[in-house]
Amino acid sequence: MTQPTWSSQLRLPSGPVDLASLDTRGTPGFDGKKEDGQAALQELGPVISELQERLFAAGRSGGDQRLLLVVQGMDTSGKGGTMRHAVGLMDPQGVSIRAFKAPTAAERRRGFLWRIRQALPDAGHVGVFDRSHYEDVLVARVRELARPAVLEARYDAINEFERELTDAGCVVVKVMLHISADEQRDRLAERLENPAKYWKYNPGDIDDRKLWPHFQRAYEIALERCNTDAAPWYVVPADRKWYRNLAVTQLLVEHLAALKLDWPPADFDVDAEKARLAAS
Repeated sequence: MTQPTWSSQLRLPSGPVDLASLDTRGTPGFDGKKEDGQAALQELGPVISELQERLFAAGRSGGDQRLLLVVQGMDTSGKGGTMRHAVGLMDPQGVSIRAFKAPTAAERRRGFLWRIRQALPDAGHVGVFDRSHYEDVLVARVRELARPAVLEARYDAINEFERELTDAGCVVVKVMLHISADEQRDRLAERLENPAKYWKYNPGDIDDRKLWPHFQRAYEIALERCNTDAAPWYVVPADRKWYRNLAVTQLLVEHLAALKLDWPPADFDVDAEKARLAAS
């Protein structure tokens, strides 16, 4: 019997989305304990490193494949931790990470996808968006920063944009880190108790907690409207940090492996170069 892939188990089914029904402490695809998950993550290090190097080498040799990892989640869901423990297993020279904040006035005048396009990964690279174009249908909906008609048009624009990317050889992996309100409270409390984590704390996070149901609903709408075959959503339970890191890494490994990239052949005479080296 074929073992289910992490992608198949974490992929969000099409249709209406009810985040409350998805277990934030679940461990789909893994039945071990924390220490087992941490060990499994370390074992994936050499695997993802080689797969990424193959992608990088292909890009240097004229290939157009690239991968874009989109990471979304409520505050404290672990976007930063994902960068360190999952993305951090890859060679930095082939990875670009972009954390999108509120757009500037100049960026807003150019349209909400303009700045996103400027940050897309080059051929052979893995690009990572720590927050993304989805902020313009999440925060914008909750904070009422755009008219309903504008928001509706943005969902269609996002689907068209992501289809454009995949048609051009870019693999799009969209991950929603699904954390519970109770776990978020505990993580915020930890930041307030530890001086080494004060820098992570933002008083505005408490303001957003008051809007938790509204943010959850905004996520449900975005997940439902932009969950396409070309660029599906993966919902990763994020209350357990170790599982979050393992799951995102597994998703990256599966998508990189699916490219089936071989090492590029030499564009020079290997035997001749060996002879020249021996004579040098």
